[in-house]
Amino acid sequence: MKDSEPFTVSTTGAATTALVYRADENITGSALILAHGAGAGQRSPFLVAFAQGLSGAGLDVVTFNFLYIERGRRLPDRGPILMDCFHAVIDAVRARLASARGTLVIGGKSMGGRIATQLAAGDPTLPVAGLVLLGYPLHPPGRPTERRDSHLGSVKRPMLFVQGSRDAFGTPKEFSGILEALSPPASLYVVDGGDHSFKTAGHDSASQARVFGDVRRVILDWINTLPSPVA
Repeated sequence: MKDSEPFTVSTTGAATTALVYRADENITGSALILAHGAGAGQRSPFLVAFAQGLSGAGLDVVTFNFLYIERGRRLPDRGPILMDCFHAVIDAVRARLASARGTLVIGGKSMGGRIATQLAAGDPTLPVAGLVLLGYPLHPPGRPTERRDSHLGSVKRPMLFVQGSRDAFGTPKEFSGILEALSPPASLYVVDGGDHSFKTAGHDSASQARVFGDVRRVILDWINTLPSPVA
């Protein structure tokens, strides 16, 4: 599998570790920063698999740890600290990778994707061409009225939502009417039978690998449709 290159990112009063998965040949001319979910850091099997698979297909990918994970804590930091860390990573990646100074896409798994949307919504000058959201947490499990979509209209960039059809944090049906109302309208890819991590029923590893491979192809195809480059 493809090796990663670690580097240090300085944030406000602290530092964290990021990993670059460089494409052997960057056929997209783009870079993608993927943030981890609340319960696992950048070395989670899910994030590593997507970073390796996407970089192997011709996309530079960067992952990183939010500060609470870097410090060995389980409870996520407050929103402003999470966003400050993500912003510092964007700056560091743009300084490090030529592809990120061309077409830069941000996003992540669950909480990481939510923080990416909040960061983009709050800063219209952020040099980001689009967002990839893997299992967007529309609401906490079992609490469908506690929605986390009020800021999405302020993102004002293309977004790709990848949701499992049985995601307890928000089924594709629950996104009906939300994504179409955005400008530009967001794209939605549904993993049939997938849960919050796109795992399907049964224990067929080959079938699961095909599911993940399909998601990666959708991401690459979608990134290739983005306007480029950003300033």
